[in-house]
Amino acid sequence: MAIQHSLIFNICFLLLLLPKSIQAESDSNRKVYVVYMGHNARDDASTSSFHLRMLQEVVGRDAKKHMLQRYSKSFHGFSARLTEEEVKKLSGMEGVVSVFPSKSNKLATASSWDFLGFPLTVNRSTTESDIIIGVFDTGIWPESASFTDLGYGPPPAKWKGICEANFTCNNKIIGARYFKADGIYDPKELKSPRDSDGHGTHTASTAAGNVVRNANLLGLQSGIARGGVPRARIAVYKVCWIEGCRSEDVLSAFEAAIADGVDIITVSAGLTSAEELFNDVYAIGSFHAMQKGILTVQSAMNEGPMPQTTGSIAPWILSVGASTKNPDLITPVRLGNGIVVNGVSINPFTLDRMYPLIYAGDVPNITAGFNGSISRFCVPNSLDKNLVKGKIILCDAISTGEPEMLAGAVGSIMTYPGPYFELVRSYTLPVSAVNSEQAIRIARYIQSTRNATAIIMKSEDDNNATRPYVASFSSRGPNPTITSILKPDLTAPGVRILAAWPPVAPITEVEGDRRAVPFNMISGTSMACPHVSGIAAYIKTFNPTWSPAAIKSALMTTASTMSARINTDAEFAYGAGNLNPIKAMKPGLIYDADEVDYVSLLCQEGYSSQHIRSLTGDNSSSCSQIMEQTKDLNYPSFVIPTLRKKVIDSSFNRTVTNVGSATSTYRAFITQPLVSGLRIQVEPNVLRFQHIGQKLSFKVSVQATIQNLDNPIVSGALTWDDGLHQVRSPIVVHVP
Repeated sequence: MAIQHSLIFNICFLLLLLPKSIQAESDSNRKVYVVYMGHNARDDASTSSFHLRMLQEVVGRDAKKHMLQRYSKSFHGFSARLTEEEVKKLSGMEGVVSVFPSKSNKLATASSWDFLGFPLTVNRSTTESDIIIGVFDTGIWPESASFTDLGYGPPPAKWKGICEANFTCNNKIIGARYFKADGIYDPKELKSPRDSDGHGTHTASTAAGNVVRNANLLGLQSGIARGGVPRARIAVYKVCWIEGCRSEDVLSAFEAAIADGVDIITVSAGLTSAEELFNDVYAIGSFHAMQKGILTVQSAMNEGPMPQTTGSIAPWILSVGASTKNPDLITPVRLGNGIVVNGVSINPFTLDRMYPLIYAGDVPNITAGFNGSISRFCVPNSLDKNLVKGKIILCDAISTGEPEMLAGAVGSIMTYPGPYFELVRSYTLPVSAVNSEQAIRIARYIQSTRNATAIIMKSEDDNNATRPYVASFSSRGPNPTITSILKPDLTAPGVRILAAWPPVAPITEVEGDRRAVPFNMISGTSMACPHVSGIAAYIKTFNPTWSPAAIKSALMTTASTMSARINTDAEFAYGAGNLNPIKAMKPGLIYDADEVDYVSLLCQEGYSSQHIRSLTGDNSSSCSQIMEQTKDLNYPSFVIPTLRKKVIDSSFNRTVTNVGSATSTYRAFITQPLVSGLRIQVEPNVLRFQHIGQKLSFKVSVQATIQNLDNPIVSGALTWDDGLHQVRSPIVVHVP
């Protein structure tokens, strides 16, 4: 009888546990998704209730538990933890534009402004302090000299933002928010808009940091640090954490920034590959920003040099690649035979004398099972500490960590592939990175003597650097989603950029490096992006009524040309060219576009009228009246994807607006490659303007048969010239 009662009790107990185990299994199958529902026409309270009711229909009474974030201002939707079955149900509901999984997006990690021809003494508008730049990043360090508010008045009257989590704002940093929908924080992270990483402080100061004299990194590249618009205000939106930048948090930041009243949004983060537009939170958020007259500038990302690697592809976003600058740094290595080899690195150290020089392949850690074929690459733990201690070691690769330091080396000469290596960084011991040819030369010296020696010198400015080229890490086009839109749009300096840094953030990735600095040098399209954001804001100070497309056009059509011989990906590496701040102020003509133009493009790309109505919030929006072709979006570049041996017969219709001299005559000049059979015509080839704001249209026709190309990219350019302004747009024919 006792056994029988025990059996019944156990069965009842298991039945009580069953719902919880089913619940646990269900929760483990849930992932975070964003449910995007387009433009919002409701008030905040009714929208939030509506979202919860929607989720309850699918999830049931646990809807509140699984709801993460609600969007109810410029656009509406929500993020929630959902199963695949729930995603299918929500996708079929009325009003839902798209449902897509949240992604952990990546950060795109002397004065660069002087290099761009944008001196400290440049003419500035008295309204510069009315411009507000919204920075989406890892937060900010408000105590930095780059962000003091000495001499600033109160924030502009239009400002509606706040400062969260006891973050003390001032009249320079006028807003600070942070977004973490899942509420899960790493112990190393600050649960506030403060920056413990460094990336956000660096990008914010590059865009709008104050003028700070004698800025340097441990004595390197000492000079004046400043942003593109030093008097502009900064609003911080912390969306990036140790795990990355989550989609639902990025969308929340867009919603807040639009409502707060920013003028420019700068985003040094993004997708590592292109997505369909309605599954891309950056495309979605920036579209709604564009509706409010806000230009979004985004880094092209660091997935280069392979083609079709940029994730920043929306035509209303200004996408920025990274280029080099001059002067750059060199780190000389003097060998015992007197030969000096100029490597590259960020090396603030000065060795006191010559040290023994050895090759990593000759000192393997045999005890740990390594041989020379492995130790030559300085793989962690592969080096014999007894043989390495007190010596400089030559490695056949770039070390991501510092195993040579752990093995007791006093310095390292690393080898990088190819002619350039732009991502060499700071280390905790003297390092110089050399190319393969230089490494062979050093190795031969080591083999030629029993007592090879060397000294790694402190880094110094190299004023003989080559003309700017696109960094190898910078993501490339062509645009895989909208093939007629050129991406990236242009480039800006992004290699070894000096800018503000929090004292709590390490300057290297080495565990235990406790050096604290107020400024640091890092590289990436993340560093290029705020250069362009700053100049976009600068243009807006003089032209407050210009649309995002107008500012974008001014930046693209005045960009400095770059060499396709150095950059074999040509326009798919550098877009319209390299940022030219002074010329961008006076573009002469602009290619303007508005929401209607972008809607027409979306229609041509196959989006339904219902999608368009949801996006715009206009129930009269329809795809029945659209442009004849997608490429007729009034974009300041021309792209023709084609096939080998296919006959090309394409035309583009464009309209330019006069923003230069009231009475002016522009003539068309075509630059085209010497490719047999390629013919480019402009009709009319003369445009005569009678007043500011006048619009005139023209047509560009391209006929050719492209065959047997060594390079699948053929590019030329159309330049409108009135003697004072040169308005240049690239023309690209390519074989995907």
